[in-house]
Amino acid sequence: MQFATRLQPLETNVFADMDTAKSQALAAGKQIIDLSLGSSDLAAQPHVIDAIAQSLYDPSTHGYLLFGRTQDFRKAAATWYEQRFGVSVNPETEVLPLIGSQEGTAHFPLAVLNPGDYALLLDPGYPSHAGGVYLASGKIYPMPLLAENNFLPVFADIPADILAKSRLMVLSYPHNPTSAIAPLDFFQSAVSFCRQHDIILVHDFPYVDLVFPDNGETSKTSLAPSIFQADREKAISIEFFTLSKSYNMGGFRIGYAIGNAELIRALRQVKAAVDFNQYQGILNGAIAAMTGSQIGVDLAVDTFKQRRDTFIKEMHSIGWQVPIPQATMYIWAKLPEPWNNKSVEFCMNLVAKTGVAASPGAGFGKSGEGYVRFALVHQPDILKTAVARIGEFLAELYSI
Repeated sequence: MQFATRLQPLETNVFADMDTAKSQALAAGKQIIDLSLGSSDLAAQPHVIDAIAQSLYDPSTHGYLLFGRTQDFRKAAATWYEQRFGVSVNPETEVLPLIGSQEGTAHFPLAVLNPGDYALLLDPGYPSHAGGVYLASGKIYPMPLLAENNFLPVFADIPADILAKSRLMVLSYPHNPTSAIAPLDFFQSAVSFCRQHDIILVHDFPYVDLVFPDNGETSKTSLAPSIFQADREKAISIEFFTLSKSYNMGGFRIGYAIGNAELIRALRQVKAAVDFNQYQGILNGAIAAMTGSQIGVDLAVDTFKQRRDTFIKEMHSIGWQVPIPQATMYIWAKLPEPWNNKSVEFCMNLVAKTGVAASPGAGFGKSGEGYVRFALVHQPDILKTAVARIGEFLAELYSI
């Protein structure tokens, strides 16, 4: 049986291999502590669940949901952005509901890339960014993210011949997996660069709220700016937001795109060929999340900050020095010798011997090699146990 060549870049999946390794460790009797997936263990707030539950008894919500009936959701999203970033948004032409932001980043290249066009992607970066480009038969130019550059790409390093064939740049800050934050002046330079080279600018923005203003800062917005604070006219940009992280609604698969009306319309055309919108009750829950009490967001931020502090303290106690992230639910840790260029092997051995599962940096791109990502998706006592097992693993290795 013959398949499309566009599937070839998707055949190798480090995370699928890690899932197999977890299953094998479980079968061998290991107690798994899974720090490999960024799926929040926190619950959605009661007022969100109530809005969804009440919808179930309304038969008018049981049918297909076309664009016109998403108006209330789109208005809520536009208002949320206007209140948060001071950016005016037209809910009729500049907002599009999505089945999570991953749907947007995966489908958007189909709307703007022709076969052979280049997309400029962060390396390391979220895997669906590359997957969407491959499915659109596009080509990828990776922009390396290095610690010495604060995990920000250097636009001047992109070759002129690549720029001439580039149609799309994808950014995502606060960043998964490195947990880096990009300041507003970086976004301003990105907008200027993309306008100069006629490149569409995508910003994937799932971690806008998971920011920890430790050093006297009082505004999370100033630390995690929207792309539209740099591109206020929405001339070249589109931004994807999901309720998965801020509102613990990952399993509900609800997000949206905001941006340039032409880009929104193009993505809407792709989406119309693939699916209807999700269940109306889920949108009602999302409306409740965005317009109701934000105490759940504050609780999530406080929870992940506490977990971050616990994990960092424990890691330092076993001699593994890792920087303190300002954002996200991840720890991006540079591997110690002799694992510095063997992130997959490290993670495979770690889960097999200890039951602690982490994500190898190589799974996020070539520049991720030499690192491992830990997701803070367990309570502090479990995180302490995980780090203790890691310490035993390293001690046994170095004693051989």
